[in-house]
Amino acid sequence: MLLHRFLLCLMLIPAAFSAQAEAPLRILVMGDSMMAAHRISGRAVSQTVARALKADVTDQSTLGARIIYNLPISGTFGLDIRRQYRTGQWDWIVVNGGGNDLWLGCGCSRCQRKMDRLATRASTGGEIPKLLMRLRKTGARVVYVGYLRSPGAGSPIEGCRNEGDELERRVSTFTAKVPGIYYLSIAKMVPHGDRSHHAADMIHPSIKGSREIGRRVAGVIAQVERAR
Repeated sequence: MLLHRFLLCLMLIPAAFSAQAEAPLRILVMGDSMMAAHRISGRAVSQTVARALKADVTDQSTLGARIIYNLPISGTFGLDIRRQYRTGQWDWIVVNGGGNDLWLGCGCSRCQRKMDRLATRASTGGEIPKLLMRLRKTGARVVYVGYLRSPGAGSPIEGCRNEGDELERRVSTFTAKVPGIYYLSIAKMVPHGDRSHHAADMIHPSIKGSREIGRRVAGVIAQVERAR
């Protein structure tokens, strides 16, 4: 009888490992309207990631959200990206943020103080690095996604290009120092003069833009997972 049970346990071990290997990745998405766009129609960044990786994805991103947001009540409803985190056994957390802080917070003009609060010049501190470290300490791997740039075709964010480049330089320098945190640039995703990756407002991604961002996020995750 004991021998039978022992043999049965040995037979079940491979099946248990197989089931574990086939379990879908658990991914949390946080951020602003770049992530949230087209969610109602099922074509947001997070939904592309879910389909590409066959993953279990929870999307907490919110239109108009900022990294630095001091109103307590509305902040709990997602407008404070730092408070979008939900407790869970996440394998990956995908996050963006900072664009609304610069564009809405200071009009991408005289933004040095706001920029320094988001990420310091030396890339050693600031609210974005602080958030990324907090997320990494949960045990999840983290992807910070940069922003679309204007294709030079009449976008209201055309004047934010330099500020966007500097913010992402600081964040990318920080992420390069921390194992398990990855920076994904999409600054060169849109060819000059190509309006098809942007919605009609020339700020948010079009359905095509969201799909391409999602594919690139999924590519980063898949590459790391294959290497493990």
